Amino acid sequence: MDAKPSVPTGAAAAVLLPSAPIPETAISVEGPNFDQPQTLNSFLQSYERIGFQANSLGKAINIVNKMRKWRLSDEPVTEAESEEYQDPEVRSNTRCNIFLGYTSNLISSGLREVILYLTKHRHITAIVTTAGGIEEDFIKCLGKTYLADFNLDGAELRRNGMNRIGNLIVPNDNYCKFEDWLTPILDAMLKEQKESGDVWTPSSFIRRLGKEINNEESVYYWAYKNDIPVFCPALTDGSIGDMVYFHSFRNPGLILDIVQDIRSLNELSRKSRKAGMIVLGGGVCKHQIANAMLIRNGADYSVFINTGQEFDGSDSGARPDEAVSWGKIRAGAEAVKVFADATLVFPMLVAATFAQDRSCYQS
Repeated sequence: MDAKPSVPTGAAAAVLLPSAPIPETAISVEGPNFDQPQTLNSFLQSYERIGFQANSLGKAINIVNKMRKWRLSDEPVTEAESEEYQDPEVRSNTRCNIFLGYTSNLISSGLREVILYLTKHRHITAIVTTAGGIEEDFIKCLGKTYLADFNLDGAELRRNGMNRIGNLIVPNDNYCKFEDWLTPILDAMLKEQKESGDVWTPSSFIRRLGKEINNEESVYYWAYKNDIPVFCPALTDGSIGDMVYFHSFRNPGLILDIVQDIRSLNELSRKSRKAGMIVLGGGVCKHQIANAMLIRNGADYSVFINTGQEFDGSDSGARPDEAVSWGKIRAGAEAVKVFADATLVFPMLVAATFAQDRSCYQS
């Protein structure tokens, strides 16, 4: 009788390679158990062990909660820092300053109401966004933005005076209403500039508009009310730029000084005892905040949420470790990038952090 063939030694060694000992600190993969009652918070906590981008979201939740809960009393001032912290402005900064950045399309979306919540309840220290991120907030106070479809025909929309933002539609009449609202404000601002000799900055411009809109549905109304600075380095890159362009022919002379704003933003970063970044999307808003962090040798906490890839060398898609190389995130700091559409994950992040004490999230 022929002997049974043996398993090839090389194949067995390759497939059945013994594992190294598992560290005691290792965490096993586990998803939510829907046989058990789930609150929103317990459900979101389960993301920490699901893996892939769910794991990144779980890490982002933990980092944001550390931003929220940090207090100066938790970390004594070192001898080397003691002289600097004699400055009352610095000494009074007992919390982690949170810098929120987002692209304009997110104000066009329903994330506007999430950002409004954070601003209304003073959960953030400063905002950096793009031109559309300013104007679309005010435009929504004047007219609605509507759900639509990514596949609508652009030429037909143009003939009908409809502007598409992804799968959202903004009627062109809304921009006409915006011009009617903004033009007399520009006239008044120019008059005040001539009388006082003081020029406007993008942040003081936005603050003025937040005051003028006088509408609790506006993010920038609450920024004005709560004295939260809003920086917009690319303020003219949108409908506001169009309106300023037209106004420069009818009533020329309005000045917007970006130098004062970059000083204000960088100084706010420099004087922060602890600083955290939460950035939705990329481009100007992401880099402007990150560059301000360079002034203080890097952020202490960072959460990036976007779908950008790093392979084209763009800052939008760059992972946090690239920012470490520039000194925009401190070496050893807690940072994560969530590769996801912010409209999917940012409401969940806020629900599990800034809004976690609200009773509606406990039932």
